[in-house]
Order: sequence, then C-alpha cells, then structure tokens
Amino acid sequence: MGEAIAAMKQAFAAHSSGTVEMPLRSRLNVRRHAALGLVMPVYLEDADGEALAVKVVSIFPNNLEKNLPLIHAAVLALDPDTGCPLALLEGSALTAIRTGAASGAATDVLSRPDCRIAAIFGAGVQGRTQLEAVCAVRQIETVWVFDPNPHRVDQFIRDMAGKDPVPKDLRAAASPHQAASNAEIICTATTSKLPVFADFDLKPGVHINGVGSYAPEMQEIPAETVQRARVVVDSREAALNEAGDLIQPLQAGLISTNHIHAELGEVITGRKEGRTGRDQVTIFKSVGIAVQDAAAARLAIAKARELHLGQVLQWP
Repeated sequence: MGEAIAAMKQAFAAHSSGTVEMPLRSRLNVRRHAALGLVMPVYLEDADGEALAVKVVSIFPNNLEKNLPLIHAAVLALDPDTGCPLALLEGSALTAIRTGAASGAATDVLSRPDCRIAAIFGAGVQGRTQLEAVCAVRQIETVWVFDPNPHRVDQFIRDMAGKDPVPKDLRAAASPHQAASNAEIICTATTSKLPVFADFDLKPGVHINGVGSYAPEMQEIPAETVQRARVVVDSREAALNEAGDLIQPLQAGLISTNHIHAELGEVITGRKEGRTGRDQVTIFKSVGIAVQDAAAARLAIAKARELHLGQVLQWP
C-alpha cells in the first residue's frame, strides 16, 4: 500500500501538470439489466517514464441476486512505445487498491498529522483498502465501522483487525452518528443516494475521503458539509461531470464551481495550499480516474515480474 500511495501521488501530480492524456470515461447504459459499462483510456508520462492503458468496467446491480460481484473490471496495459499489449490485469482488485491509495495520498496531505481515530462507512472491498491506506499514513489507534448490514461489519472487523498497518481496535458502530461523531478521518465507500452521516455529527477539523459516489444521482456527503469544507478533487472535469456529492449542491445553488479549491495533484506539487487551519474541514472527493489505473497497473506489472507471478502468453 505504501508503494501504491506513492504511485498515486505521482500520477495525480502528472495529471495536474498536464502530462496525461485522459478523456472522460465513456458510459454505456445496458437498460435491459439496469446496468452500466465504462471505458477508461489513458496515456501517462511522468518521472518513471510512460504508461498506456484502458480499463473496462461493468456494473450490474442484479448480480447481487445471483451471488455475483456487483462490479467486474479488466485493465489492459499496452506498451507505450509500440501499442503492443503488455498485460491483462483483474481490474476489481486493482481498482480497490488504487482507490484506497488515492485516499491515503489525500489523507497524508490534507488531514491533521495527529489524527488517531477513523471511521469507515461501507464494509465492502473498497472499505478495506480505504482503511489500510489511511492507517499507512496516520497512526490510527481506533476505527469505527458502519454498514447497514451488521454481518458485513462483523466480517470486516474479523478480516481487518490487527492486519498491518490496521490497529486491533476496530469497533462496530451502532449508528452513523456514533461513527462520524468520534472520527477525525472519515472514509465513505458506499453506493448510497443519500448522505450516510449528518453534518452536525462532525468534529471540527475532520478530514473526509468520499469515494463511493461516482454518478450525479449518488450522494454520500451532506451538502451542508460540502458547503463549509475545503474541497479537493481528483479531477475537476471528472468531478463536475460525475460527482453527485458536488453536482447536487451545485444544482441547489449552495456552491459554485469555484468552490472546488484544488485538484489533489495541485496540492501535492505545492501549486495550491492544502489544510490551512486545525479546525478546518477538508474533503477529498474522488470519482476515480484512469491515470490511477495506468500507474497502478505499471506498478503491479513490475511487481509481478519481480516475484515471477502471473501467466505469460504469446501475443499475437
């Protein structure tokens, strides 16, 4: 996770510095199944060289009734010199890792250094990597976990408690209020269409990573919180097109587009300030962008070669 966080910092810096070619992801509605397909191409150039990749994602809500994952994804990495396919990576695990690592990067540059208590909303795969990443950059001692399904929370705690760098003190929150009111860092990783906590529950100086809302109709963070917080995004263009947490307050006239203080890459490179006060509320709003996948795939391929993992195929 530490290496993944470093890779995300470099990727966001490159994106905000203009050395990335990354169109908005294409969306394909599969109406018969109330499903969605996403295609995310990207070219990255940074201090480690180049990376070229395409991610294909399918989101089929009815899969849950079939005991299948909600999301399937694959990342095709290409040789940036020739365009020749280099590797095909299972995209769901890669996405979870790079999404967690992005929140780790944001937490490192936006949260108070002395934060010790975290809250995780959403006890799924994404929640696990959110927790791991936050604990990689802050000395977290206690974690509150909330999910409407208590069985998922129990399993989350069994799986994650004491798993380095996660502390052993993981607690099931009886309510969103209990989780949010105790936390100095909050991660939301849900598919909710309504805010998962109340604005008045928050402590002064809390940092929030919002990664679950990736469509205009979705919302995890209260509009009142967005309105009073310093907001940093992964990509201005992507956030204004896809992030319900921002689009809904915009449509309600509570904020303007200028309310987005910075992209994370601008904070990382020092072009924009991060946190400016101990009691300031900060939000990192991420919808997930393709440059993260390219950087994560490049790192994963290097690791696979180093550890002799994966299957080698002839192409063509």
